[in-house]
Amino acid sequence: MLTSSINSELIDWQPALAARQPWRAWTAVFVHYSGLHLAANLAGAALVGALGLVARLPLRAAAAWFVAWPLTQLGLLAQPELLHYGGLSGVLHAGVAVIAVQLLWTGDTRQRRIGAAIVAGLALKLLSEAPWDGPLRRPAGWDIAIAPLAHTSGAIAGAICALMAQWQHRRRAPPTMRADD
Repeated sequence: MLTSSINSELIDWQPALAARQPWRAWTAVFVHYSGLHLAANLAGAALVGALGLVARLPLRAAAAWFVAWPLTQLGLLAQPELLHYGGLSGVLHAGVAVIAVQLLWTGDTRQRRIGAAIVAGLALKLLSEAPWDGPLRRPAGWDIAIAPLAHTSGAIAGAICALMAQWQHRRRAPPTMRADD
């Protein structure tokens, strides 16, 4: 449910157009197929943003999430029967994965436990959606079909990008002094 002046098929994700129109990997997040879809994605964005603020994520985490954005849609190439995709939910799952990796990698004991709980909850959610079982689901209470692979693809892209950002940060960080030096 984009504005009425834009046809969603001009900017949604379409695997058949991925090579010729790669910008769709960015623009698909602006396509919403109903008011409920938009409201749920906006609420999810607010929650992911709030969690990132509370966790005091560094800029590299935001950069990892930004890089995971188009990679989330590229993961949908694994399910070519999904002819159109729009929405923010895959990218939101990427954001959750980035936060979890950040907490696990750099957090204190309490933050690591929270990160582990996020990973466990996210894994259970993704497995319960059975993304291998076809491109679309019509959950009760929703007025649109959902694409479970988008959630899984987002989580994987977010985790990989967060791990790469952490690795790059550690690689560039000066070595720490040991007590016996």
